[in-house]
Amino acid sequence: MNKPTTATRARIVETADRLFYERGYGHTSFTDIAAAVELSRGNFYYHFKTKDDILAAVIELRREKTQAMLDAWAASGATPIERIGRFINMMVMNAPAIRRNGCPVGTLCTELAKLEHPARPQANTLFSLFRAWLCEQFQQLGAADADSLAMHLLARSQGIATLANAFDDAAFIQHEVSQLHQWLKAREESCLLFR
Repeated sequence: MNKPTTATRARIVETADRLFYERGYGHTSFTDIAAAVELSRGNFYYHFKTKDDILAAVIELRREKTQAMLDAWAASGATPIERIGRFINMMVMNAPAIRRNGCPVGTLCTELAKLEHPARPQANTLFSLFRAWLCEQFQQLGAADADSLAMHLLARSQGIATLANAFDDAAFIQHEVSQLHQWLKAREESCLLFR
């Protein structure tokens, strides 16, 4: 595959990713994506035959970006607390987008579940990446219930994203992130007690 073709395909996937997040998978058509990328339908079909093909590429792109982000957090955080803190702070860093559109992973998984879409298991692997990474951090902290803590933090972050989107409330995100940091500090102190 030559570079212009690869670049065009990447542009289609990035654009579809944005549109699926902003409008939803069900409300984004082939025509919407082609128009946003400024491609004729014939050129568009050269790269993707169906919207489901694009969805698979979008999920893979999100998986790659998520893994790269988790790897960067692991490399830049000196302690499990710092690394988990980066996950928590992601909500503040992405607050404007979350307030407009919710969590990109949560909204996609929810929509695909409602549609009973066959790509739902692939989309759910995005949460699995976060779960495994958080579990590893809690294990390194010394928590006996690392997976439970990882799931709790994921659930809490999804609730925050949903309510911040529903109420378009930036202060709520800030408050809840502060509460999560306090919760994390308490988990650290609890783990230290039993070492």
